[in-house]
Amino acid sequence: MNAHDLVNEDQAEQTLRKLLRRMESVSDIDVARQVMSSDTVIDLIVSFRRGKATHTLLVEVKANAEPARVRTAIWQLRSAAQAYGDDAYTVLAAPYVSPASREICHENGVGFVDFSGNAYLSVGGLEIDHKTDAKPKVEQRVLRSLFKPKAAAVLHTLLKDPKYSWRIGDLAEQAGVSAGHASQVGKQLRQREWAEQSEEGMWVSDPNGLLDVWRQEYEPPPGERVQLYSHLHGSELQDAVRAVMTDGIDAVLLYASFSAADWIAPFARTGRTYFYADERGLARLQSGLNLQSAAKGANIDILVPNDPDVFRTALRLQNGLVVTGPVQTYLDLSIAGERGREAAEHLRAEALQW
Repeated sequence: MNAHDLVNEDQAEQTLRKLLRRMESVSDIDVARQVMSSDTVIDLIVSFRRGKATHTLLVEVKANAEPARVRTAIWQLRSAAQAYGDDAYTVLAAPYVSPASREICHENGVGFVDFSGNAYLSVGGLEIDHKTDAKPKVEQRVLRSLFKPKAAAVLHTLLKDPKYSWRIGDLAEQAGVSAGHASQVGKQLRQREWAEQSEEGMWVSDPNGLLDVWRQEYEPPPGERVQLYSHLHGSELQDAVRAVMTDGIDAVLLYASFSAADWIAPFARTGRTYFYADERGLARLQSGLNLQSAAKGANIDILVPNDPDVFRTALRLQNGLVVTGPVQTYLDLSIAGERGREAAEHLRAEALQW
């Protein structure tokens, strides 16, 4: 056992002792470590009295509780329970147990505790159910890295058709990243059971689960935001934008947020028009729409992103207009206030039913 495993076992024991001590009906808590039972090593065996009965917890301690690893831990716990006998209650302990991993535990009748404050135990008439939104820094870093622009380019490619099986080389080329980066993203998705792998390639098996977490972690692309005023409105503005988007000039420009949603799944009208653009696209908008600076009353919102990967989400419509794809539009709407969240869920219901 290495030092890291020992630290996790120490924390698991402390967490369980603290939980049980809070229960007035619980007494005589005892913990044994690394117990061998019929060739099976049990990380922790916790016993306690409640009333006249003694209860036993068999605890498997993991450094990582991603869904794929949790299923392995549950198999180990079942083996431990068979070897130990009696009516022992099985428990998973880890630094962090995500909502998806908690659900797997519930489905298999396994309790769990983590070091962030989440816990569920149901044994001998005793039930402990604690939830917290807190995430350890390591988990936050992993999730943020999974949704950064380069990795997001891989996710956007996969979610265009979740059922399509991708070879890593083809996926990397389509997403504009290295094969190593695409492979690492795929590994993360499989560990969290958002994707599966076969001889034909990798596909997204749980697009809704992936999108739910992406929405929670989403941050808009960093870049320069420019807010200007146009005297054009309605069809005049739309015609001017179409003329700019179809004039053949080497510039990147696409409708975003509410304005993209108007063409994908109309829901909420706003008095502002939103764009993503590169520097040339910004210049074309300024001239084509005769945009002016405005201390107040700006009605054109343009984001010039530092990283061009967001442009890979572009969707060209039959009328010549270009908009962000449904996934990118959904994410942008989800951080646009209450009205934006409503529009996001409407778009998801209309355009992201996999």
